[in-house]
Amino acid sequence: MKYIDEYRNKDLAKRILKEIKAISVKNISLMEVCGGHTTAIHKFGIPSLLPDTIKLLSGPGCPVCVSSKRFIDQSIAYSRLKDVIITTYGDLIRVPGSTSSLRQEIGTGADIRIVFSILDALTIAKDNPDKKVVFIGIGFETTAPSSAAGIINAAKEKIENFYLYSSHKIMPPPMKALIDEGVKINGYIAPGHVSTITGSGIYSDISEKYGLSCVISGFEPLDLLQSIYMLVKQIEDGTPKVEIQYSRAVKPQGNRKALAMMDEVFDLRDDWWRGLGILKDSGLTLKDKYSSFDAEKMIQVDVEETADDKGCICGEILKGLKSPKDCKLFDTVCTPTNPVGACMVSHEGACHAHYRYSRNG
Repeated sequence: MKYIDEYRNKDLAKRILKEIKAISVKNISLMEVCGGHTTAIHKFGIPSLLPDTIKLLSGPGCPVCVSSKRFIDQSIAYSRLKDVIITTYGDLIRVPGSTSSLRQEIGTGADIRIVFSILDALTIAKDNPDKKVVFIGIGFETTAPSSAAGIINAAKEKIENFYLYSSHKIMPPPMKALIDEGVKINGYIAPGHVSTITGSGIYSDISEKYGLSCVISGFEPLDLLQSIYMLVKQIEDGTPKVEIQYSRAVKPQGNRKALAMMDEVFDLRDDWWRGLGILKDSGLTLKDKYSSFDAEKMIQVDVEETADDKGCICGEILKGLKSPKDCKLFDTVCTPTNPVGACMVSHEGACHAHYRYSRNG
């Protein structure tokens, strides 16, 4: 309770809001690129507290949301193989593919197991030596180190029936791509959990090359309000730079051990992002030395032709061009219990956050 009181103090929130209103003159758009921030912003009603001069946009910060439908379709194809066990985080089983989902495949007899870490998947592989165990690796720099650790352990223990199907991605490329596409953004509420791994240096180009402000934020109400204040001050003063508000967790150098594991296991590759298409060097693939653990290289599978979601505007929402409430499917045929698009599935998705906290506001 002491922690919650410290970062949810109403009097301090009022003081920060007063300071924001005092210095906010220009009309600006700030984008968060972290699904945890998207959820927190709507849960705590942050947009309703801010002056009209400040607009908050949700960007491509939800790993489930930005992954391609082809990735889901291929995961489903793996699950249909009789000698394969799929291991995955819980959100992913509900994401619609072209004609099915992993959850639907469970109903037809596929062996799909929800795990809390890649280490759980390794245990399943050791316990089922006659099966191929595929771990669906998804997430940004936050979860990529754990996948790297799993691969390193699999190699050390010589677990030959374990495979990673990687949809791991990194954050700077889409942040830059949005600016290159002309999306109106004046500053980024930079991701907190990603930055605990990477440090603050990955955003230097955004402030130095593009002239945009970046503040790495925590997830509590006072974190977000302070980060917004810091961004507004930078923008009003004309001094774009990278600042760390979330200093209790983020250090400029990041987590060197985690970064070393990622560098040991992964290479960069071009990857597809929902709404943005293929971005150069934005994804992570296993290095050749670990190719025997790469599901894409080691397990051949036929994947059905990918079909788009009719009427879904998830791609435009992830670019900050549209709000979930602009979608004709939102809160009608598309709900958390019956998601049409990926943005409604994950708790970090913009549509899910709007539905849960802001649909009546």
